[in-house]
Amino acid sequence: MGEHGEEPMPLAAVLAALDLEQTDSDTFVGTSLPQLHGRVYGGQVLAQALLAAGRTMDPGRLPHSVHGYFLRPGSLEDPITFAVERLRDGRSFSARRTHALQSGKPILSMIASFQSEQPGLEHADPMPEVPEPESLPSSVALFNSLDHPVAQFFYRNGAFDLRHVSGNLFTGPAAEHSDRQFLWMRARAPIPGDQLQQRAMLAYACDQVMLEPIMRRHGLSWMTREASVASLDHAMWWHRDVDAGEWLLFAQSSPSARGGRGLGEAKVFDRSGSLVATIAQEGMLRVPQGQG
Repeated sequence: MGEHGEEPMPLAAVLAALDLEQTDSDTFVGTSLPQLHGRVYGGQVLAQALLAAGRTMDPGRLPHSVHGYFLRPGSLEDPITFAVERLRDGRSFSARRTHALQSGKPILSMIASFQSEQPGLEHADPMPEVPEPESLPSSVALFNSLDHPVAQFFYRNGAFDLRHVSGNLFTGPAAEHSDRQFLWMRARAPIPGDQLQQRAMLAYACDQVMLEPIMRRHGLSWMTREASVASLDHAMWWHRDVDAGEWLLFAQSSPSARGGRGLGEAKVFDRSGSLVATIAQEGMLRVPQGQG
C-alpha cells in the first residue's frame, strides 16, 4: 500500500507511459494508456510532449508556461513520436516546440518556455476558503462502490483522487447550475521524480477536469447521453514548485461558451495556500438540441 492508503498501480502505469524512449538528441517515443473512448487521453500526450521538451534542456531550467493545440484524435495502438525543435536558448529563457506525431501527422503541437530560477517581484491571489479534502467524498471510493464497468475502469485506471466541494458530475448533473467549481485533487500514491516530472503530472491530471465548469453551468454531466466533449487547446503557467502527489485545490470558472465551444479556467493552490499554477483550456462541447 502507498503512503496515501491506495494501491499505487494506476499511478505506476501513468509513470511508465511518461517514461519516453529517446531515439536521438531531439526525438522521443512513447506509448498510450487504455481509454474507454478509444482515443489517446489529451493530458497524457500533453505531459509526454512537455517531458520530451524538458529532456533537451540544461538542468536548472524548468517549464513556466505551455501552449498546445490538440489537432487530431490519437490512436491507442500506435506509438507516438515526439519531435522537439530547439527554438531559442537565451541567458534566462529557453523555448521548445514539440510535435506529437502518429503516422507522420501531428496529433498535438505545443510550445513550452523554460526559465532559470531568478529573484523578482512577488505576489499571488489568496486561496479561497473551502472544506478540507478529508471532509469530502472521494472519487476513488465512489468508483469502487459502483457495480458498473465504467466505474470499475476508472477505479482500476484512475491515478488521481478527485474530491468536489459541491458534488461531482460523474453520475449526474449538479444540483446547482453554476460556472464556479472547487475540487481537491492528488495522486493516489506519492509521485517520485524532480520538479519537471511534478509539473508534467499536473499537466496530465488537469485535462480531466478543465471543462467541468462549463458542464456544471449548463446542467450536464459525464453521463449526458450523446454529448460530445473534447479538448481543443490548452495553456498553463506554473508560478511555483508543485507536488502533484499532495492535495491541490482547483478553483475553477468558465467565462464563456458559444458555438459548440467553451472556455474553462483554473487557479491551482497547494495545501499551504500558495498559488502554484494557472490553467486555461478551450474545449468542444456539443449536446443534443434541448439539452444544456
